[in-house]
Amino acid sequence: MNTKQLQIQVEHQPSDERLQALGVLTWPIWSKEVSEFPWTYDEAETCYFLEGDVVVTPDGGEPVTMGQGDLVTFPAGMSCTWNIRSMVRKHYRFG
Repeated sequence: MNTKQLQIQVEHQPSDERLQALGVLTWPIWSKEVSEFPWTYDEAETCYFLEGDVVVTPDGGEPVTMGQGDLVTFPAGMSCTWNIRSMVRKHYRFG
């Protein structure tokens, strides 16, 4: 599998217009306390962080920092480790 296709994309502070166009505020909310755990994305996920400080490290890749105000896309097929450094609340959508 081409690892270039398995890059986490982080959009810092997207505009309200962009969030409205995506319908972010209608997506469900997921929250999680400070923790560390492995995760594999069976399908792509787009999420918008309402709060939190997270470092996600793709298997064999470089750590990516994300948190409050970030719109993040995780690619399908990526395995990674989540390190939640302060409690997370995020809107999310799969597919």
